[in-house]
Amino acid sequence: MDESESIFWRNVALKITQQVEKAINQLIGKKEAGEIIKMGADGTPTKLIDLVAENEVISVLEGVSRQVLLISEEIGELEIGNEIEPISGENKIINPDSKIVFVVDPLDGTSNAIKNIPAFGISIAVAEYSSKNDSAHLNDIQMGFVKNFATGDFFEALKGKGAFLNGEKIHPSSLSELSSSCLGIFIYGNSPDMINNLSQQIRRMRIMGSVAIELCYVANGAYDAFVDIRNNLRVIDIAASQLIISESGGKVSDTEGIPLNSLLKINERTSIVAAGNNKLHDELIKTMEVI
Repeated sequence: MDESESIFWRNVALKITQQVEKAINQLIGKKEAGEIIKMGADGTPTKLIDLVAENEVISVLEGVSRQVLLISEEIGELEIGNEIEPISGENKIINPDSKIVFVVDPLDGTSNAIKNIPAFGISIAVAEYSSKNDSAHLNDIQMGFVKNFATGDFFEALKGKGAFLNGEKIHPSSLSELSSSCLGIFIYGNSPDMINNLSQQIRRMRIMGSVAIELCYVANGAYDAFVDIRNNLRVIDIAASQLIISESGGKVSDTEGIPLNSLLKINERTSIVAAGNNKLHDELIKTMEVI
């Protein structure tokens, strides 16, 4: 993706972020925000606040006048816009054989938003892949954006250009001893024995209820590491933040230490181990092998 395309799609992502934040603002902390409207494409209930957020995403992309594939947890996969023939001049499409995919979790941390617990926001990943391929993968993601609506913190990354928080370049923690680490974790569905054993290997454990935001805390060093080892983590939830961690200098893999490159599909699931540096990451992998 060249610079002009990056600027164009970044502006689209920023507009989506602004529109979603504005649309859901009146529902934050309100009981009606949690009303179940339907079952989402990912198999989980769609609440009113989720639907309002996703409708804003669709509305912005429909106004772009470019062909985009949207992958979002409520609607699933949606082709938006018409294919445009390449034209000459300043506004030409540089690569007419490429496809653009927006992987969006319109509201990560829905339960937090309903209760007005300050850890909820939007996650947007923008991927570009060849139309000759059947599907995009995590490695095709070119840009990632995560905003915590409650705090205003805005994380972003452009592939090969680094990661940023509110416009300032960020770097992960250099702490490499697991016994001194602050670890974020998603524990729902995990064995109590596993959680207990892991908690004895670290200094602090944090559970916030927003995977996208918590992964970004690995990128800026607020967390030393984050793990979700259920093999049931939606790729949608991590699509943006895994790039942000990688661009910050951190390390991301599955529980076997294999770099993530899942398909960008609504029902694709994975595990994740993210850390600020290779040594801590590898120590986490070894620890989880024996617990």
